[in-house]
Amino acid sequence: MMIAEMNRLEQAARVSMSVFQDAEAPPSPRSFHLSLRLGAVALGAALVLAAAWQLT
Repeated sequence: MMIAEMNRLEQAARVSMSVFQDAEAPPSPRSFHLSLRLGAVALGAALVLAAAWQLT
């Protein structure tokens, strides 16, 4: 195999790997904050229900 062919194969591999890396981008901070807020609301609701159950 010629060096030029090896360079072209290496470049093609880099391009194809960059496509996979872009597809696996981490979730946006906004969705993280949304799930954090949802978890806080669920925890608050559980605390309210536990307090109400203790009072009855």
